[in-house]
Amino acid sequence: MNSRLKAEHMDDLFNAILSLQTIDECYNFFEDLCTINELHAMEQRFQVARMLDRGQLYSEIVQETGASTATISRVNKCLTYGTDGYRTVIDRIKQEDE
Repeated sequence: MNSRLKAEHMDDLFNAILSLQTIDECYNFFEDLCTINELHAMEQRFQVARMLDRGQLYSEIVQETGASTATISRVNKCLTYGTDGYRTVIDRIKQEDE
């Protein structure tokens, strides 16, 4: 866990997210919480993480997502040296798809 991020109010936010039960509730909550650009940025980073996990090349990822190589490098660094947040979610999605 990232101690720089840990705080009571952050716990409140994450508990609110964990209380969401449907995709529609997620859309509604995140549309209220974030700007459209913030949501698109998060969506793009997650798409990049999944593509990197599949072994796709930076050039393919740039072409398909429009992400900069700096964004791709940042996501790759998180996948390799991060707190395993991406890894946890990607692995769970893979298990659900099987």
